[in-house]
Amino acid sequence: MGIEIVLDKCTGCGLCIKACPFAAIKIKDKKAEIEANCTLCGSCVEVCNFDAILIERPKLSDKDLSEYKNVWIFVELREKGVKKVSLELASKAREIADTLGENVGAVILGEKAKHLCNEIAAYGVDVIYIAENNNLSEYNTSNYTGILTGLILKYKPNIVLFPATHLGRDLAPRVAATLEVGLTADCTGLSIKDGLLLQSRPAFGGNIMADIISPNARPQMATTRPNVMKIQKPDFTRKAEIVSIPVDIDSKAMRIVIKEIVKTTKSGTKSLDEADIIISGGRGIGSADNFKILEDLAKTINGVVGASRAAVDAGWRPRSDQVGQSGKTVSPKLYIACGISGKIQHQVGMKSSDTIIAINMDPDAPIFDIADCGIIGDFTEIIPVLNEELKKNLCKN
Repeated sequence: MGIEIVLDKCTGCGLCIKACPFAAIKIKDKKAEIEANCTLCGSCVEVCNFDAILIERPKLSDKDLSEYKNVWIFVELREKGVKKVSLELASKAREIADTLGENVGAVILGEKAKHLCNEIAAYGVDVIYIAENNNLSEYNTSNYTGILTGLILKYKPNIVLFPATHLGRDLAPRVAATLEVGLTADCTGLSIKDGLLLQSRPAFGGNIMADIISPNARPQMATTRPNVMKIQKPDFTRKAEIVSIPVDIDSKAMRIVIKEIVKTTKSGTKSLDEADIIISGGRGIGSADNFKILEDLAKTINGVVGASRAAVDAGWRPRSDQVGQSGKTVSPKLYIACGISGKIQHQVGMKSSDTIIAINMDPDAPIFDIADCGIIGDFTEIIPVLNEELKKNLCKN
């Protein structure tokens, strides 16, 4: 098991050196040579144009599963810090690790991110593996996959958890495929049963819950939906061991180059999965123009506007606004559903909201079954009146 340079095919071009994030390759006598710090991440194999690098990793049947210990999370960052979903993962990982009698590890990839370690440690993390580099400031599929795969191969965690965000849904499958292990996506529940990670997720359109285990593969890997795991109370006196991972990323060798980042949310606006108040519209809204009514209310009560899949498919709202099984899972203090029938696919994404108010013309709409307060009527008449009353009361206060 290991890595081999096929000397007859190697031309000494140096592409593998530029691609290796761990600086584990050098050229000797015009041939590539692998250093002892190679992690078998596979980044070099992908860029070699001559099939001169071969990697053989242990097969499932050859793995000693007892070597795999500890529960890891991948920490997703945002512009000014740690995303809320990462704190949810840390809290759940702590719970799982305590059950197994193992430690919690966290992986942070970014630029000048070490100041975030104390925050992560406060939520139950024991060891933080951090790689800092200018070329890690923005998510890059190739770079992140290579580094994370290498770390997993070196340290052998028992469980690795990712957020089921756009980033996590891209990164986790690539890492799992490279490691040749399974991955359970979009989990809404995680627990330990007979020493194995029991991964629960909606199946068949959300009509049933599937429980999945990986008895023969390590690490056990899963992505979890935001806003479904409870965040534990932080303990800022906790300290974690910090392991700095030296990485070397050649920007000229990057196979994926980010040209532009297009944001569909307005600057300064909270994202759906972190908002306390959400006003969502569905097919019953009638048109894109009618969402202006919801936006006016959202502005008054410092909320954000969401949408059902039907509204998004109609082109009335961007995909980033979608709430539901194929959109975002939210858990605000207040969720107002306007013109949304509330089928199970939508309920999966918002039923954990503290308070749900439904406004719909159809008295038999499923949304009323989970609503704390239901109003049968036309939202174009109800929302403006509600908005004006709220403005009056807010002005008085």
